[in-house]
Amino acid sequence: MLPARRYPVLPDVGLLIGRLALGAIFIAHGWQKLTDTGHAAVTKMFDGIGIPLPSVAAAFATWVELLGGIALVLGVLVPLAGLLLAIDMAGAFWYVHMDKGFFADKGGYEFVMILGATALALALTGAGRFSLDGMLFDRGAREREPARV
Repeated sequence: MLPARRYPVLPDVGLLIGRLALGAIFIAHGWQKLTDTGHAAVTKMFDGIGIPLPSVAAAFATWVELLGGIALVLGVLVPLAGLLLAIDMAGAFWYVHMDKGFFADKGGYEFVMILGATALALALTGAGRFSLDGMLFDRGAREREPARV
């Protein structure tokens, strides 16, 4: 018997662990853009690498990473946060890392690929029961679930 069937809480524990780890990474990157680098420097960097509307893109990246990371940690609005973070990472892939190969040590896309894919996975699966989304919106679904032995 599969562990998830025998212990139906395990997928939710997995989602919690993934959300916490991914959220922490995005919070750190958003906070870094906001406080260490600053909007003007991020805008200048984005302009230098050819990102369209660099000021708008810098604000988007900063706030989506910071607030999206917080949303993942709390487990609130996870489908929306996951989608916006995946879009953010698609931009990082396209404009920064795509032409540098796979490996991150050479500036490649492996890191943004896993961040984007995991964010998209969370957007598609939701936050799980150990989240604000789960507590607020999934209550009726859990009550309707058949009992598992």
